[in-house]
Amino acid sequence: MDYFDTALRSDAELEGLYEPPSQIVANKTIDRLDAHCRQYLSLCRFALVASADAQGRADVTPRGGPAGFISVLDDRLLAIPDATGNRRLDTFGNVLQTGRAGLLLLLPGRGQTLRINGRACVSTDPDLLAGLTAVGKPPRAALVLAVEEVFTHCPKAFVRSGLWNPATWPAKDEQPAPAAMLRDHVGDPDFTLAEAEQAMVDAVTIRLA
Repeated sequence: MDYFDTALRSDAELEGLYEPPSQIVANKTIDRLDAHCRQYLSLCRFALVASADAQGRADVTPRGGPAGFISVLDDRLLAIPDATGNRRLDTFGNVLQTGRAGLLLLLPGRGQTLRINGRACVSTDPDLLAGLTAVGKPPRAALVLAVEEVFTHCPKAFVRSGLWNPATWPAKDEQPAPAAMLRDHVGDPDFTLAEAEQAMVDAVTIRLA
């Protein structure tokens, strides 16, 4: 069966499946970083960044650092330093094409998340980068987001998943082995399991900053 062939085609079809959102949900979006958002960002250590290229191919990537690694520049502007990563540059490439990005910001143990959407750019402004040292040194570039939408997201996903409850976490021997997963996805017969394990160690030690 081709599920894409039988998929919904219009907003009207989609809206016909659901009741409209409550007034609280409909009215909770703001267009600036208020005191609550600033406090949240000052504590945030982990974010998911969503972007898409000009063809609409979507990507979500994690970003992390010490508390406050995302800098609030003013009520409608924030910056995320680009720490050393895998150098695929997926997010930056997408932002160059579309000028848009979205953030999902998490606090450990908290069900309510913060979502921020808006215009985005990749900046190499030296004065900006000089102030973004949360990851250890000024980055080569930063993702700058001009805030258009800010809203909190309810904790239902965390309640249903039990994500923050250690009793629900799968044992390590139940999970796919990280190094074996990397080796097999690379698909190079000359790339050994030992090399994959070492690459993963290096990524979080000598290539962390």
